[in-house]
Amino acid sequence: MKKVLILNGPNINMTGIREQGVYGSETLENINLRVAEHAKSLEIACVFYQSNSEGELIDHIQSVRDGYDGCVINAGAYTHYSYAIRDAIAAVTKPFVEVHMSNIHAREEFRRRSVIAEVCCGQIAGFGKIGYLLAVSALRELL
Repeated sequence: MKKVLILNGPNINMTGIREQGVYGSETLENINLRVAEHAKSLEIACVFYQSNSEGELIDHIQSVRDGYDGCVINAGAYTHYSYAIRDAIAAVTKPFVEVHMSNIHAREEFRRRSVIAEVCCGQIAGFGKIGYLLAVSALRELL
């Protein structure tokens, strides 16, 4: 069975509470349960981690190198400016799929650029919680 890290960045823990018109009303915990069920059907074991701390996210990105087959990452606002996260992903030789619940390309100008996109296999944005399911399915194909 393949093992995948589902990594969520700042404020994703507030999903279901903050900006429901953008992110929906379902909590991250419920989304994770649905993702785990979907992943199991694909013979993938998922480990979930969320942090508001850039350093903790980098530590988990680095753990993918030896502990996982790939990673689904929603870096939250770090997507738009964290070269440290970008460099950590680039240093790991496993596939990463970038996911965003909102369509970052249809939002504020500062959200339209992802500094991590070029070091990820692909990006899924704008499909809400379904984006995580699509990302896990994409990783399964890549593995």
